[in-house]
Amino acid sequence: MRRAAAALALLVALAGCGDSGPTDEQQVRATLTAFSRATAAKDYQALCDRILAPSLIADLKKIGLPCEIALQQGLGDVKQPRLIVGAVKVNGRTATAQVKSSAEGEPPSSDTIQLERTDKGWRIASLAKPARAAPTP
Repeated sequence: MRRAAAALALLVALAGCGDSGPTDEQQVRATLTAFSRATAAKDYQALCDRILAPSLIADLKKIGLPCEIALQQGLGDVKQPRLIVGAVKVNGRTATAQVKSSAEGEPPSSDTIQLERTDKGWRIASLAKPARAAPTP
């Protein structure tokens, strides 16, 4: 009986020493990957339901556009979109990611995407802000 209790205690202790799950940075990168895939698939429902932050969706509602319609209008003509994620910085409940995006027939762009942590994980709070260019001498 003592051996069984000791073995059980050891198993419980070892379970606590395992992988603690993905880091915030990994979760942010996963959100951006999901964004890229949903955009390429034109899965506006997934974008609105699982990827965009409630604050961004609320901003769309303020101007009278349902999320799916706004995305369809903004992204509907985009062909073969690609997103490359660079540096990710997490600061508490917010994060920024430097990204390079491209699409067929459009010039590539370097931008900063802002994310916020919600009770359902990391969500995109702003789609793009131009990345700061290096000052010219």
